[in-house]
Amino acid sequence: MAEKLEMKELAEVVVRFSGDSGDGMQLAGNIFSTVSATVGNSISTFPDYPADIRAPQGSLTGVSGFQVHIGASMVYTPGDKCDVLVAMNAAALKTQYKYAKPGAAIIIDTDSFGPADLKKAAFATEDYLGEMGIDPDRVIACPITQMVKDCLADSGMDVKAMLKCRNMFALGLVCWLFDRDLNIAFNFLKEKFAKKAGVAEANIKVIQAGYDYGHNTHSSVANVYRIETKNKVPGRYMDITGNKATAYGFIAAAEKAGLKLYLGSYPITPATDVLHELSKHKSLGVTTVQCEDEIAGCASAVGASFAGALGVTSTSGPGICLKSEAMNLAVIMELPLVVLDVQRGGPATGLPTKSEQTDLLQALFGRNGESPMPVIAATSPTDCFDAAYAASKMALEHMTPVILMTDAYVANGSAAFKLPDLAEYPAINPPYVPEELKGQWTPYLRNPETGVRYWAVPGREGFQHILGGLEKDNKTGAISTDPENHNLMTHLRQEKIDKIQVPDLEVLGDKDDADLLIVGFGGTYGHLHAAMDELRAAGKKVALAQFKYINPLPKNTAAVLGKYKKVVVAEQNMGQLAGWLRMKVDNFVPEQFNQVKGQPFVVSELVEAFNAIINK
Repeated sequence: MAEKLEMKELAEVVVRFSGDSGDGMQLAGNIFSTVSATVGNSISTFPDYPADIRAPQGSLTGVSGFQVHIGASMVYTPGDKCDVLVAMNAAALKTQYKYAKPGAAIIIDTDSFGPADLKKAAFATEDYLGEMGIDPDRVIACPITQMVKDCLADSGMDVKAMLKCRNMFALGLVCWLFDRDLNIAFNFLKEKFAKKAGVAEANIKVIQAGYDYGHNTHSSVANVYRIETKNKVPGRYMDITGNKATAYGFIAAAEKAGLKLYLGSYPITPATDVLHELSKHKSLGVTTVQCEDEIAGCASAVGASFAGALGVTSTSGPGICLKSEAMNLAVIMELPLVVLDVQRGGPATGLPTKSEQTDLLQALFGRNGESPMPVIAATSPTDCFDAAYAASKMALEHMTPVILMTDAYVANGSAAFKLPDLAEYPAINPPYVPEELKGQWTPYLRNPETGVRYWAVPGREGFQHILGGLEKDNKTGAISTDPENHNLMTHLRQEKIDKIQVPDLEVLGDKDDADLLIVGFGGTYGHLHAAMDELRAAGKKVALAQFKYINPLPKNTAAVLGKYKKVVVAEQNMGQLAGWLRMKVDNFVPEQFNQVKGQPFVVSELVEAFNAIINK
């Protein structure tokens, strides 16, 4: 009878699953994060996809990773390095070991470390652990491939189908290590493979086998660990990615506004999942069209808005370039439109599966003519829901296209999401033309307070009109090339954006007496927050201001930025937010921290850089 292991409680842990791009590491990581979120743990995930569509099996460039950070209390990042590394083959160990902490436990499939595997992974000898300086006592080495074959020997599956279940064995072993409830994983698989009962049954059987292997052998690990949730907030939770949260936010906004939702899109990494998700919800009044190109996707969404729907188009940086003409059409027609930009590494095709913040100036200025648009940046996977809702509300109430910026890190990452109560969200009131203006209304008649033109949906008797891409007369709506009219319309379009009310910029941390204010925008929030926490724990006076609303800026922006002796703007580009703030705030000359690596910030590097600024 196996000895009873001691149960130790941890505050947090980071697990990284890695293997060939066909090894199912994303699925294993997703299930583990779902299991953890369901029991109330705080989670933050980082899927790290290879850029190759399908690299040769076992190659160094084909390694796919999924990192998840689980905490008893709030966690803000997927973690700099992992406590447990799952390496399903030699290439995964070679490329991913750099992400492991000293002393991390490493789980390997010894069946994938043969001479041919080691050669593909560029190992010089068969002593791969010694070559990498890894202590064998930290390695849980098990013949996963053979054990999966044995487990499924009587399943009737062919060998290729069996091997697709290897990821579940590793997942079962990790679930044992952290005392996870397998029933949640079983339910996940039953739902995912609802139409393939045999596949679900095989995967469930293999997860149980991995769990049992850990339980029966103790896998060279002295303890089982538990992460108890602290400060539980009652409610229903799910593990949600940023892209899925964005899709749900659009659905919620359309429902709140009493409108149909239309998405015109063209597939592009890493935004395509929004199209996939929305296409599942026709029953909720959602129409999705996969168009022939980017401009068609945007132009069709403009047409849907003209017809009275909430028009949305989704893309990444290269697609924003291609959509710009149709986006400008929405500007001059003054129609509601949400343009989702899931930023990725550039320029050109660049790093299509990696993450940057390099589209900001393109979002602000990347169109011909004076073409003002509000810009909102989501700060986390779960904030994508609120940001999509806010962008939709702004577009509908102010009759303007709005750019919603996320990035690959936020879009593909996930977190525990408390299902919202839509009744608690603000109303969305499109500025429909009042009936009493019938006979007096023209297309560019505006609300005198907001500067927003009234919306007449086609089919409403007495409000027939024409819109288009040529400049129109302010009073009649007829085509006009009059210089004074064009000057007036240009100013009216800008003033309408300037009048939009956005929440004040919030300052966290030592907001009254900080020696350093950290400034960022969008998806770097978690890493900057974690860096601030570390600095404050070390006795430094530090505050954080993260911009979600970038155009128009919050009214208190200048007051906040001018309050502190030292300010550092940290962003994953060459200084685009810093440049925008210098344009808008007099005498603002910040320090800058800029990285363009296609990877999230590393908290330890941020702490080192910010300490250097404080100590100047």
